[in-house]
Amino acid sequence: MKTIINRRDFIKSSALVVAGTGLGNQLYSAVAEHPFLSITPDQRLITAPDIPFRPRRVASWWNTLDDLLWSQKVIKDKVKRRAEGFASAHIDTAMNYGFHVRFDYSNYFGRLNEYFHFVKEELNQYDIKFIEHYSCNHVHRPRGKEEREKLHRTHRHHVLLFHDPEAAEHAQYEGHLFRDLVEVDIIDGSRGYARQYQMEAFCHNNPGFLDMHQKYLERLIKEVDFDGYEIDDMCDYVGLRACGCKYCRERFKRDYGHEFPPVTDTNFWGDITKPMLQWGNYGNPVFRDWIKMKDDIIADHVTMVKKVIGNKPLFTCCSSTGPIILNSISLNLERIADKLDFYMLENVGINIRSVNWGEMDAEALQQKDIAEKRGNSPAIALSYTIYPDGGYLGWSLARFWGVANWASTFQHRVYEEDPADSMETEDMIRPYNNWEMKLSDLNHHQSKDLPEVRLVYNYYCRINGWKDQKGVEHWNKTKMWSKKFLENNIGYRILRYKELSDVNCLLSEKSPLLLDGVASLSDNQYNAIEKYVSRGGTLWVSLPFGTHDEKGNLRKKPLSDILINSKRKNLKLIDSISDNDNVFQQFVLDKSFSPIVRQVSGDIGWVVRLRDYKGKRVIHFMNTNMKAIPHPTVKDIGQSPVLSRIESSIKNNVLKFEIDTKQFDITKLNLYSPELGDQSREIHLSRARGKTILEVDLTGIRVYAVAQ
Repeated sequence: MKTIINRRDFIKSSALVVAGTGLGNQLYSAVAEHPFLSITPDQRLITAPDIPFRPRRVASWWNTLDDLLWSQKVIKDKVKRRAEGFASAHIDTAMNYGFHVRFDYSNYFGRLNEYFHFVKEELNQYDIKFIEHYSCNHVHRPRGKEEREKLHRTHRHHVLLFHDPEAAEHAQYEGHLFRDLVEVDIIDGSRGYARQYQMEAFCHNNPGFLDMHQKYLERLIKEVDFDGYEIDDMCDYVGLRACGCKYCRERFKRDYGHEFPPVTDTNFWGDITKPMLQWGNYGNPVFRDWIKMKDDIIADHVTMVKKVIGNKPLFTCCSSTGPIILNSISLNLERIADKLDFYMLENVGINIRSVNWGEMDAEALQQKDIAEKRGNSPAIALSYTIYPDGGYLGWSLARFWGVANWASTFQHRVYEEDPADSMETEDMIRPYNNWEMKLSDLNHHQSKDLPEVRLVYNYYCRINGWKDQKGVEHWNKTKMWSKKFLENNIGYRILRYKELSDVNCLLSEKSPLLLDGVASLSDNQYNAIEKYVSRGGTLWVSLPFGTHDEKGNLRKKPLSDILINSKRKNLKLIDSISDNDNVFQQFVLDKSFSPIVRQVSGDIGWVVRLRDYKGKRVIHFMNTNMKAIPHPTVKDIGQSPVLSRIESSIKNNVLKFEIDTKQFDITKLNLYSPELGDQSREIHLSRARGKTILEVDLTGIRVYAVAQ
């Protein structure tokens, strides 16, 4: 029996609904895409996020193989020194790192747990939280000498201690042989193998694996009791080549009513001679159901984990949320977002390409919005580095984005051997954290962004594999707009699919909506958009629009026909930015848009982001025109040079900006940067043509500065 109730009435009627309190036994809004919920008597309701603490300055606590010598005095002394070093760097949260592919160490769990417990006790003495972090569903199984040597060249950061091939056949935990838990290759029936990591993957849908993981978690909680848990790889790195096991076949029939197709069925699998990430025929609704079922399986696993760990924060690793290609490895943060408490973006790598950070701005704002809509949960940006300038870049980006910074060295993922001059994480991040505490202690948890436009990214386009006639997907168009907004100092935010179906949410802000290539659209979303426009909201649309429904089915008549026939003055049709680069100018010069900031002199390259900190107006400056100086010998695992230093390519750093103080009121401001040390620079403010002119001198600053 099901009871159908209105979502908003449901939320209002429940006196226990308190979003964002961090109390796991209270109900959070049971948000569904549709405005009506189907609730069965035995269905558990979505709980509020568990937020007993809010990380701000995070760092990796690296383990090494010699830590297995626990409980020798030398290991205890090392832990004490490092905990003291973390405290002196004002790190408030330590992320366990290493011993990563966890079931490789099943013979040593007791010893590891004693070590972890000691680390936690030492860190907690300094009020530093200790969060567990491990890969749950793999074991390293390199196939032959060549694969083994590749593993040792490229993934030493996992702390490699995997089973001998003969011993691997008998490896087990809690009575479950690992060989019985792995995914099944759809082509030859062998064990599912993630070649990029030399790992065999456990099937998230295998009841034996779920039982084993649950029992391991229960032991971990009993013997260590971490302050939080980041359970990695809630995805499937083998991808579409697996899983053909009996459990997945049975579930596909049970949940979606389909028989699992043979690999020769090209109408389902597409051309399997291509790389695995390109498999699949999204024109076939059965294949789309397969993609969705694999995401369901991951979500069920996450739900089990959350149930076991209770009111401790849970999150998982995610480097991307938007591209269609993620479907093939079932990496779907939006699908599991309501089961998580913290959200992290695995951000800047260690090579010279990391200075091109603008490519990640859309991802950062997308994940920040996911966190915000989940009871204003903490968002964290993880940035890897080897040398100090890389650490400075990551720290700066976290401040620019308004999220917590997770600093991490990554020596063990350089090619073959670690550089002799590599640093410990706490030593690398200490000067920036200490400068922040002394001169610019801005709490992003108490801040508010000022978006001038809402850039729509509709998840339905991704999950249904939609691309336009030129092969451009919706996420690519979103990223192109993001880049333009960033480069032109226009504040924006990502508006996602659930909010797009709620007219009250759409009308709650005055900023215009911009939709480019939103082909897959639900009826509820269209109805909310139509009501938004009819009530005066400004809508910018690039076709196609609503050619498919939320399940990816082609509509008989595009919803754009109905929308256009309404002939609303505040409806503005534009070309796609992927087809016409000039369309951006059409947007910014329109009378319906009034930018807060406009640069009027000086070289371009510095970008600004405005933020309000409990009434305190702050301007962040970030360089988009940095020059990476490569290390002469050290390379990453892909043989790209590692970032050694950063220089600025901007010549004229004396800049003037026109500020609309009706939208962003500012008075006296001073410029601060770690590159200025304890000094600050006065920022000159004047009035011209009814606007405030801000003149700032960024000379000698390479990466980041803040006006406060």
